[in-house]
Amino acid sequence: MSEYRHILRLVGTDLDGSKQVPYGLKKIHGIGISYARAVAKAAKVPEAARLGNLSDAELQRLEEVLKNPTKFDIPEWLLNRQKDMETGVSTHLIGPDLVLRTKTDVEFMKNIHSWKGVRHGLGLRVRGQRTKTSGRTGRSVGVKKKAVIAAARQTAAKE
Repeated sequence: MSEYRHILRLVGTDLDGSKQVPYGLKKIHGIGISYARAVAKAAKVPEAARLGNLSDAELQRLEEVLKNPTKFDIPEWLLNRQKDMETGVSTHLIGPDLVLRTKTDVEFMKNIHSWKGVRHGLGLRVRGQRTKTSGRTGRSVGVKKKAVIAAARQTAAKE
């Protein structure tokens, strides 16, 4: 077993060595707890182990599974990119790849003027949430209480 590492780098992300394997992997953008547990199981790494105590070979196996999950029999329903529109292949994107692909998807929806694309373009809620009262940004709507109270005090002081 190698020496303990407080911080280690995996798939371009610094991870805390004191965390257990699934909870440490969860810090990588695009990886949730269920997927992290599946990755640990596929890489044959004990879930209760701390990331800082893992050997270089175990970390290499984790990285291989993260880069190519379908090769290690991770179920398709756990992947975040199922049946991609362009390629038709199911993959799991993590890190900056996920951010870039999400942006391109939103731009595609805007260009074809789909309902979701129009909502994204207007800066409104996309998934059917209420917008009448909640989700307001900017100035408050309705009576400005401070201004009304100050005006009432001024008129009372004049009288």
